[in-house]
Amino acid sequence: MSDAHRPPLHLRRIDPARNRRFYVLSIQPTLFGGASLVRNWGRIGTNGQSMMETFDQPGQAGGALSRLERSKRRRGYRGPDEADSD
Repeated sequence: MSDAHRPPLHLRRIDPARNRRFYVLSIQPTLFGGASLVRNWGRIGTNGQSMMETFDQPGQAGGALSRLERSKRRRGYRGPDEADSD
């Protein structure tokens, strides 16, 4: 599966002492053959914030998505189908 056709990645971190937070990463194709990495984050139950980074090559966007996913998982974010370790 190419990076441009990768489904959105939904992560969440539920910590009663802190907050219930979400983080969504997705790759969208651009009109000029590149790709944009779209990030949405915030507290669960709100619209949160968003940011878009544009790359010349879809592979660059896929690499950035992978780096962000690793970073968020190290901070305790998990997918909705993954059991919490608590």
